[in-house]
Order: sequence, then structure tokens, then C-alpha cells
Amino acid sequence: MTKQLQKELVELIQKDYDNIAGIVVLKDDKMAYESYFQGYGPNDTVHIASVTKSVLSILIGIAIDKGFITSVNQNVLDFFPEYLIKKREKTIQKVKLKHLLTMTAPFKFKYEPYTKVYSSDDWTKAVLDLLGGKTLSGDFKYTTVGLQVLSGILANATKTAVLNFATEHLFRPLNIKTPPNVSIHNKEEHFAFLKDKYVKGWVIDPKGINTAGWGLTLSARDMAKIGQLYLNKGQWRNRQIVSEEWVETSTKTHSRWKERHYGYLWWIIEGKENPCFAAIGDGGNIIYVSPEKKTVVALTSRFMPRAKDRVSLIQQRLLPQLEI
Repeated sequence: MTKQLQKELVELIQKDYDNIAGIVVLKDDKMAYESYFQGYGPNDTVHIASVTKSVLSILIGIAIDKGFITSVNQNVLDFFPEYLIKKREKTIQKVKLKHLLTMTAPFKFKYEPYTKVYSSDDWTKAVLDLLGGKTLSGDFKYTTVGLQVLSGILANATKTAVLNFATEHLFRPLNIKTPPNVSIHNKEEHFAFLKDKYVKGWVIDPKGINTAGWGLTLSARDMAKIGQLYLNKGQWRNRQIVSEEWVETSTKTHSRWKERHYGYLWWIIEGKENPCFAAIGDGGNIIYVSPEKKTVVALTSRFMPRAKDRVSLIQQRLLPQLEI
């Protein structure tokens, strides 16, 4: 990238995407571009919001590879033998792990019950109480709160704290610094976590179970490593971290919402010339992977409601200006 194009890109970001904290672009497993804004640096982490979901997908895949979980077709209640099913409640008994991974699990709420779940003493149980309903339709229903069940499944299946499992099998192999556990006790602490500039950690519930749909902090370099892991079909430095089969299966379309395609907690970005997949989080956090171009783009962003679309920024401005 010429100095003029780099200047134009920085001006564009400062004008239209001013909550971006960091950009890392890898091409052929090498650094092609890196830039930071608003006083952030390579080691600074931000709350990556729903990108956390895609990290959970990786951890579920590792747990299946290692035999802790039999398959995505296991019933959710297999992992909660002590859970008491309500009378006449049949739908929850049919819900499988795959329904959670593809956002097709049925829930008894129309709008996300954040306060009800996050004010409870056991977030996993609170969500289980909301799982099910009249029918298992298979319709796409995006949820953040509902995915807390996945963390409960991972903890119960592995008999290990989610953070410890992630550290041993994902973070440490990729040389990602393990975030500390963070407890949130009220609405003020919740918003502080979302909005604090230099935030570190992974949110846990009162039972010590890490969040599955949000609540993880990573740096742009950390996110780029995760993207490169998937671009390499689960390999990192000649070590198979997660199976190639899981990577391929989780980044194929399993469900749809309007014109958007969804895998196992990864968004599938359809394109005739360049099909890609991405982990996308609120505020403009994204891991964008283009297998055809052998390129990974990681953007970290500070919390901002209704942030501008990052996919178009990457496809229409960033990669063309980098001549990728």
C-alpha cells in the first residue's frame, strides 16, 4: 500500500468508522497490514461481543474431537441429567446441540430476556427454563442469551471450567494470553464492561461458567490468529488444534436468516467469486476469512450501537487498497 492510499484509508476510518481500535490483515500467513487507532496498541484487548460465539464453536469442535461430546446430534438435556423438566414440556427433550450451533433452537421468548437471565444465580439453568416451547420448527432465531446453554454443556461434558479448557486447547497453542474471569453483579458493571476502553477478561456467571454469546476480550492479533487457524483448516504451526472436518462443517451453510447464511456460529458470506466466512460481533468486531485469497482480516472496535457494516469496508475498500 502506498503512503497516499494508507493516508486515505486512515482518513476514511477516522471519518466513518471512528470506533475501530485495531486492524490486522494476514495474507499467505504473513502480516500484510496492521494499524491501531484511539490510543490502542497490538496488546490491547477489547470486548469482541458476538465473536465470542465463534470461539465457542471452536471449543465445541475440540470437545467433539477429543470425545467429550459424541456429536452435534446429542440432545441438550443429555448434559443436564439433574435438570427437572416441567410438566407437559416435550419440545425441550428434542432439542439437540446442533440446534444451538445453527440458531434454530426454540425459546419461550420473543425478545432477549437479558435482565431475567443475568440477574439469576445460575445463567445456564435460567436459559434452560426458557428453552423449548410449543414446537421445534427449525426456524432461525438469533440469540445471545440462549447460547449460555453451550457453556454449560462444555463445562459439564469436559468436567473442566470453560476458561481452563479454552486455555489448554486453544489460547495457549495459539500464544493468546488467557483473559481473567470477570464477574458482573449489576447493570452498571455490565455497561462498564461494554464501554471501558481497556477492558480485559471473560465474563462468568455466579456459578463460574463463562459466557458463550458475548463477554470475551481479545486483541486484533488474537482474532487474526483464530482466523488463520480456520484458514489453515484447523492447523496451527503444524499442529492440528481442531479437526479439518469441524472447520469445514462449521463454515458451511446450515441455516438462513433472510438473505444471510449461517454455519455453526459462523456467518457464511456468499459470493460467486469469493465465498468467505466470518465471526461478527456487535459494534464492528469481525474475523473475516477468505480461503480463495488466503487472507484474514481482524477488526477490533469499541462499543457503538448500529456501527457501520465491516464486511463492505473490508471487501470494497480495505482489500482493494491493499491490492488483495
